Amino acid sequence: MSKLAALALSALIAATASAVARAEDMKRALEIVQGKCFICHGIDGESASPIFPRLAGQNEAYVVRQLRDYKTGKRVSSAMQPMVAALDDADFVALGRFFASRPTHIHQIEDSELAQVGAYIYKRGIPYSGVAACASCLGPSGYGTNTLPRLAGQHAQYTEKQIKEFNSRARTNDNMVMHTVASKLTELETKAVAAYLAGLK
Repeated sequence: MSKLAALALSALIAATASAVARAEDMKRALEIVQGKCFICHGIDGESASPIFPRLAGQNEAYVVRQLRDYKTGKRVSSAMQPMVAALDDADFVALGRFFASRPTHIHQIEDSELAQVGAYIYKRGIPYSGVAACASCLGPSGYGTNTLPRLAGQHAQYTEKQIKEFNSRARTNDNMVMHTVASKLTELETKAVAAYLAGLK
């Protein structure tokens, strides 16, 4: 066998092994979702209640980190701690991959005028009160990064609650910059940004 053929065969074997591993991850994740997560977040991460976050399309690494933080107590939730207690890191990775692969949906904006205010703040910030543009960290479409959440399409009520928890320091496991940003947003501005993000896909 030539060197080129050997390399091609090795690449094929590696790709096959990776595909098998991903399939096993998806199978394991679905078992966990059907046994635990679906009650609040839905089978495909499209939660029906605005008090629970939509997880469809959420960034894989971000989901993994949040689950780890729930397990270690770095992020506190009376609902989530029992859910992750019996899971391990491989389960967290599987769940991260699963939810990241779920399709996202377009959601109707309930108050378009409020969302327009939110669009201004998200894209340009509030220079009069020292609030930076949200897009500078979360990106122009609200997709976030490996370390920051995807907020496009998130329930407005959930996003609003998280901003308020950053402000009150009830949430301490994420980007510390958010404590400063949240403290400078008024009630109206918080609602406006949350409304705008909810309508993004």
